[in-house]
Amino acid sequence: MLNIAVVGLGWWGRIIVDLVGQSDKLRVVRVADVNPQSEAFARERELPYSPRFEDVLADPKVQGVVLCTPHSQHTDQIVAAAQAGKHVFCEKPLSMSRADVLRAVAAVEKAGVALAVGHEKRFEPPVQEIMKLVKSGALGTPLQVEANFSQDKFLALASDNWRLSGKEAPAGPMTATGIHLLDLSVGVFGEADTVHCSVKQLGSPLTNGDTLAALVTFRKGGHALISAILATPFAGRFAVYGSQGWAEVRDKTHPEAPQGWTLTTHLRGGEATAVDIAPAPAVLFNLEAFADAAEGRAPYPVPREQMIANVSALEAIFRSAKSGAIEKVEG
Repeated sequence: MLNIAVVGLGWWGRIIVDLVGQSDKLRVVRVADVNPQSEAFARERELPYSPRFEDVLADPKVQGVVLCTPHSQHTDQIVAAAQAGKHVFCEKPLSMSRADVLRAVAAVEKAGVALAVGHEKRFEPPVQEIMKLVKSGALGTPLQVEANFSQDKFLALASDNWRLSGKEAPAGPMTATGIHLLDLSVGVFGEADTVHCSVKQLGSPLTNGDTLAALVTFRKGGHALISAILATPFAGRFAVYGSQGWAEVRDKTHPEAPQGWTLTTHLRGGEATAVDIAPAPAVLFNLEAFADAAEGRAPYPVPREQMIANVSALEAIFRSAKSGAIEKVEG
C-alpha cells in the first residue's frame, strides 16, 4: 500500500482523492491546497490538510505525491518531491517545455523514485486494444492518427481561473484535452518532427481560445490530426489508420464518469466490426500502475522517453499557435 498526498484540490484533485478510496494499492494520508476553502473538503474526508507543499514533503508518512496543481508549477514540484525521496504522479502536462521536462526526469532518475503522468487515456481498455493492434503489426504500417477530445466544462469556470490563463494554457484547449491525443500519437509514432497549430476563439468567452486544430508529423513517418474544442458538448475519438487496416474508439462519456466505449476495427479482406466495451476506471488504473512502479511490482507502462517526446512536441505546438507557422520539434 503506497501512502500518497494529493496536492491541489480543485475539480480533478477531489476526484482523485475519492477514486483512491476505492483502491487497495494506494491510500491518501494527506492533502494540500493553497486555497483555505479546501480545508472543509479535507475535514469531510478526515484527512490532514496543509496549505503548504513543503509540509507534504516533510511528512515521513507520505511516500508519494499526486500533483494536481497549475501546469507551470509541475517541474519545480517534481524536482522538490524527488529530492525529498517521494515518488511522483503528475497531472498533464508533465512540464511546459523540453528543457523543464528534461530537468524533471533527471531529478527523478537521480533520486531513484517513480514518475507517472496523468494520461489516463493510455489505460482505457479499447485504447490499449488499438495499441496492441499497432504493435502486433495487424494494422500494417501506421500511417495516420485522427483524434478529437472536446468538452464544454470550462465554460462554467470563472474568467480568472488558472486553467484559462495564457501562462498556464498557452494554446487554449491544448493543455486541457489536446495533450492526451498528442500523447497517444507519440505512443503510436514516437518522436514528433514538426507541428502546425491553429487556435481560435469562435464560440465562447474563452479569450485564450476555444478551438484548436493541429497537424503533427513524426520522425519515423506518419501524421496526427488533432482537434480539441472547449465550446462544444463532450466528444472523444481516437483512430489509427494503417496500411492493412484501421481501428477507432469512441467515448460514450467524459473520462470523469466513464460509461464505456465503442471500438470499431476494419482489416483488409474483412468487414468493419464494432463492439461495445464496458466502462472501466482508467484514471484509477493509471494511479495503481504508479503504485506498482513505486513499490517495485512492475515498471510504469509509459516510457520516460515518450514523456519527454510528448512535452517536446507540446512546446512546439505552443510556438506554432503563436507564430502561425510550421515549427520544428526540438530534440
